[in-house]
Amino acid sequence: MYDRAETQAANDDLWALVRAELGFGPDRLNRELPLWDIWEDPDLVLAQTCNLPYRLRLRGKVQIVGHPEYALPGCPPGHYNSVLIARQDDPRALEALLRARVVINQDHSQSGHVSIWSHAEALGIKPNIIGESGGHVVSAAQVAGGEADIAAIDAQSWRLIQRYDPQSARLREIERTVPTPATPFVCGLRQDVQDIRAALSSAIDALPAAQRAVINLQGLVQLPESACLDLPTPAHLQASA
Repeated sequence: MYDRAETQAANDDLWALVRAELGFGPDRLNRELPLWDIWEDPDLVLAQTCNLPYRLRLRGKVQIVGHPEYALPGCPPGHYNSVLIARQDDPRALEALLRARVVINQDHSQSGHVSIWSHAEALGIKPNIIGESGGHVVSAAQVAGGEADIAAIDAQSWRLIQRYDPQSARLREIERTVPTPATPFVCGLRQDVQDIRAALSSAIDALPAAQRAVINLQGLVQLPESACLDLPTPAHLQASA
C-alpha cells in the first residue's frame, strides 16, 4: 500500500526475505495487476489491503495475516489514522473546508474517504466530495495545486509525502482522525495463514534497520477481526457494496 519509487527497493528486499522463509512464491512483487484481481485471487501469497475493502467485499475471500506497526504518533500498535490537510495559505477552519472542495483518493478507502466522512459527520457536516484522485500522493498534490481544498491522507502516506514530495511544504495539517486498524496484510484462502504470518514476521525482523526505516515497518500486530468489521461504514457505501 506504500509502494512508491523511493520505497520499492526496500519492499522488494522484504519480499525476498519472505519468499526465502516460505520456500515458495513469485520471484518478484507484481505491480501490474489491478488491486481487486490481486486481492481476490485464492492463490494470493501476500498482499496489503485496506479495512474498507475487507469488510465490504473481501471477508471470506482472504485471510488476515496481521496489521503493520508503523509507530505512528498517537496510534496504538497496529493502528493508523488520517491527517486532514489544506494549503498553508488557506486560513479557513475545518468546517468551512469540509463544505468547500473535498478530494478523496478512492471510494473504497478507509483512510482517504471513510475517515473524512466520519470526521465530518461527527461535526454535523456532509463533506462536499468533488472527486477521486486515485491515490494519496495525487490528493496531496491536488490540494497543494489549488484543485481541491482539503483531503484526508493516511498517516503513513503523509509521512512519506513529507519526506519525499516538495509540494508538502505548501500544505498544513489541520487535525488527525481517530485511529483505526492499519492496512492489513492478507493472503489467499488456499494458503496456510500461520506459515505466511511467521514468514512475514521473520522477514521484518531480518530486514536491515536502514531499509526498515525507509518503509517505517517495525513489526506485525495481531488484532481481532472485529476491530476491522466493527468500524462504521457510511450508508452510501453500504448500499453500493
